[in-house]
Amino acid sequence: MHQSDIPPLPQGLLGDVALPLYAQVAARLWADMAAGGAKPGDRLPSERTLAAQYGVSRVTMRAALADLAARGRVESSAARGWFVAQADEEPVDGPGDGATSTRPRHTVRGFADYAVEQGLRVRTRILSSSTRPATVAEAETLRIGPGAELFEMRRLRYLEDLVVVLEHNRLPLALCPDLATTDFTTASLYATLRNAEPPQFPRVADYSVEARQPLREEGEFLELTEPTPVLVAQQLAFNQDGRPLELTVAIYRGDRYRFRASITD
Repeated sequence: MHQSDIPPLPQGLLGDVALPLYAQVAARLWADMAAGGAKPGDRLPSERTLAAQYGVSRVTMRAALADLAARGRVESSAARGWFVAQADEEPVDGPGDGATSTRPRHTVRGFADYAVEQGLRVRTRILSSSTRPATVAEAETLRIGPGAELFEMRRLRYLEDLVVVLEHNRLPLALCPDLATTDFTTASLYATLRNAEPPQFPRVADYSVEARQPLREEGEFLELTEPTPVLVAQQLAFNQDGRPLELTVAIYRGDRYRFRASITD
């Protein structure tokens, strides 16, 4: 396949300029795979070959493949390369026309992933970011040694300049050392994990959510001017190897967030 043979991204909700380069490449690669009749288990060309075909660096191609892997479309084997993922999908209703499509089961998406899919502009304000030794309780939850290095970040997330959530993220630094030096005012946490060496794919998560009144500091950060409940979500995400990857407590404005899930056996 030559560069001239690669179809452009479809225009509409998201155009070329609305997506980072790796996401553009991921969309084009997936479109090519679908057009070529790729089947679950089919092996992809090497990262080097794909990078040359799409005219990008291997780093960008690896990020594109990691993005597709996070969406359940491809999967990797350390010894054998990249493959079309095995089907594990459920039907979802189309946009009001009776049509149906599919989406992967058991995928964990980040805030930025959701924003890109919805065509929304996301902004992040970092309140604090540091590395420190894990406490005994954190070590037990994340299955690391007490005192092992932990990356910790507190941040506010905005959609279209409206504050939505106050997040507290904690991750084992050993799984992605780049966390300590990445500027998360512009970078996506999950994209950074997918770009790690080896890549870290958030596959499944234990998730709980409860409603309560905000603490005074939380209300100030979330710009609440009158009594408004918040939704407090705690998530423990696991990577492709079943290792705890991310412990996050997210405090959402109750008037700007809705939790929705599918219950399966």
